[in-house]
Amino acid sequence: MTGWTWEYHGCDPASERLREALCTLGNGYFATRGAAPESPAGDFHYPGTYAAGCYDRLTSTVAGQQVDNEDMVNLPNWLPLRFRVETESDGGSWLTPDSEALLDHHQRLDLRAGTLERSMRYTVGKGRVLSVLQLRLVHMGDPHLAALRTEFTADGWEGVVEVEAALDGAVTNSGVARYSQLDGRHLTDVRTGCGAADSAWLTCRTRTSEIRIGMAARLTTTSSDSVEHRRTDPRAQRVTQVLGLFLASGRPVAVDKVVALHTSRDPAISDPLGAAVERAGRAPGFEELLVSHRAAWQQLWNSAELDVPGKSGDILRLHLFHVLQTLSPHTADLDVGVPARGLHGEAYRGHVFWDELFVLPYLNLHFPQVSRALLTYRHRRLGQARNEALAAGRAGACYPWQSGSDGREETQQLHLNPRSGRWLHDHSRLQHHVGSAIAYNVWQYCEASGDTEFLHTKGAEMLTEIARFWADLATYDESTGRYRIRGVVGPDEYHDAFPGASAPGLDDNAYTNVTAAWVHARTLDLVRSLPQVRRDELRERTGLQEGELVRWDEVSRKLRVAFHDGVISQFAGYEALAELDWDAYRARYGDIRRLDRILEAEGDTVNRYRASKQADVLMLGYLFSPTELRQVFARLGYELDNALWTRTVDYYLRRTSHGSTLSGLVHGWVLARARRADAWTYVEEVLAGDVADVQGGTTQEGIHLGAMVGTLDLVQRGLTGLETRNGTLWLDPVPLPQLSEYGFSLHYQGHAGITVQVRAGDLQISAPASQRSPIDIRLPTATLSLTPGETCSLPLHDR
Repeated sequence: MTGWTWEYHGCDPASERLREALCTLGNGYFATRGAAPESPAGDFHYPGTYAAGCYDRLTSTVAGQQVDNEDMVNLPNWLPLRFRVETESDGGSWLTPDSEALLDHHQRLDLRAGTLERSMRYTVGKGRVLSVLQLRLVHMGDPHLAALRTEFTADGWEGVVEVEAALDGAVTNSGVARYSQLDGRHLTDVRTGCGAADSAWLTCRTRTSEIRIGMAARLTTTSSDSVEHRRTDPRAQRVTQVLGLFLASGRPVAVDKVVALHTSRDPAISDPLGAAVERAGRAPGFEELLVSHRAAWQQLWNSAELDVPGKSGDILRLHLFHVLQTLSPHTADLDVGVPARGLHGEAYRGHVFWDELFVLPYLNLHFPQVSRALLTYRHRRLGQARNEALAAGRAGACYPWQSGSDGREETQQLHLNPRSGRWLHDHSRLQHHVGSAIAYNVWQYCEASGDTEFLHTKGAEMLTEIARFWADLATYDESTGRYRIRGVVGPDEYHDAFPGASAPGLDDNAYTNVTAAWVHARTLDLVRSLPQVRRDELRERTGLQEGELVRWDEVSRKLRVAFHDGVISQFAGYEALAELDWDAYRARYGDIRRLDRILEAEGDTVNRYRASKQADVLMLGYLFSPTELRQVFARLGYELDNALWTRTVDYYLRRTSHGSTLSGLVHGWVLARARRADAWTYVEEVLAGDVADVQGGTTQEGIHLGAMVGTLDLVQRGLTGLETRNGTLWLDPVPLPQLSEYGFSLHYQGHAGITVQVRAGDLQISAPASQRSPIDIRLPTATLSLTPGETCSLPLHDR
């Protein structure tokens, strides 16, 4: 990585799929992995293309059970373009990165321009070399277009190169090995054909969701010599176009492939195929597309300016690049959520989890319109969440742990342990804390954006139904005088039952109970502050009764939090679990991030031990500043002082295997806020998470979007102590010697282009000139009002 580029030299079959994930190009509407166009899907290559929100549901037989799974669909492959040099005896062999004829190969991802460049040299006979330069883009200005330019140069010879370009509908979802027993054939009714002399098209639909897909390609060349176009049978699943290019020594000839993609989910069209054919036909040439694509990317970089020096800054820029390709301003026009693994692969089947908890706080301060759309995705599925609660015998709304197209629960009921080869019951759907994450994101978005219209309508409705669910789930315990929430799973995920229990679920998970109390408190504040007309509308929509508010207030003050050994208990009864011999397991297995799989393969269960996959209790320190967390505990009637919190942090640090990329992020954040010297160790791990694939082969199945955004937010909010509360920007920077200088821009309550620059002992904040009101800013030692057009420089003191 050097500044704005990410480069690979040579070909390494073992790491090709990782490179393909990290070299994915996208625009928020669709994305395509960075696979070589001349290489089909196989053991080492996987050229997947995914459109946001395109899901399909299939039934498979797994371990003797019928299992339904909804997947983000691998769409027809628009990339294929292969080439060979014709010889006197035959057409020659197709040249690929795996070919023995390859002399060298270089791949360069340009983050600033949003392009992927490949350069290759092949030996094509004694003393004959063919040089190939390829440039690819998925257009950030027009989200339905992609383009591929391939330039051929004969070095010291002349002759004919045959080029075959294709659109391929014979693809499946087969990018994740452990899903191999699931049906991955999502496309059907594939038809192909040709339009004008330089064009081809393909159409199909998904098998059960019946999303229609239209794709069209225009193939042109810069060669002035005669070119022959040949096509396969248009009834095949793959339509090809063939060019015969005459090459003179040292004179480059380029082939341009411009592709358009539409689906029946798109607004303002009636026929996806017709729209694709029309768009491809009238699209500008490659050079013009490249100019407008780069301009669109420059606008994005201007809106998300990030200035962090050194290697850390390079990786953060790569993270931001992939965030913008998954969730760009185009996303604001779509009905989609936050896919946990981006649009980069098929891991987690493209589902939406709680990862938006780590994503929206960053987007709120750069692209609030995207945050609003992602929250609207949740609001559109509020009815389904109500149905889920009703089916469980509960009031309110129970949002699913995994979501897809329509908001029903998509969490798998079985999961495969690759170590043992056994399919096991999956109880992660009991992670009802996803509802609190949605409520938290509603509140954070509205505080950062000032969008009271959303807060008073859709936001108020979601908070009301989430609070209602928690209040109904909480039961009063006479023996403790506390409310308890039973039968849930916390963020840790390793623990899904008490040892020997006949039913899944745990009681009084601290994170679940504290966030539920926070939801009740915030919802009460909101309902009581609503204008009368909005309060009446809310009551009409939800049937909210005054007695419910009384109960919410009581529950928010009396939910139980368990303690043991002077620390917060992850859940009630945690102290009864056995201690694990961590040193012995590390010595035996080395990497024990997936300790649950190791123990299950041994015939044991992680439920018996004080061992966590990722931050659970400590997530509270990620969501809330120290001041706010103390206030939440005080409302519950508990005193949370620094000593108790420090003991709790140390306790769980020693008992966490970090089996999730989010774990290092949360621990780094919490330790940085506590001004701990070991914070950087965790920050470094999460920075390397996808780049070095620290989870051992998972990044090739899709990037970890929450962790990537979280690293950006660590700089933006974690290190600056930035909060948006009560119409004020709160700042409380912490010293981190390994990252002592950094800067970024942000968008706050209509003020675009605010810049924050932190240097040793100094914080500088400026707002561009506008007619908007001044910005109230509060630091631990000062309060000020920043008028648009002004710059303030404030001294920082290490406390």
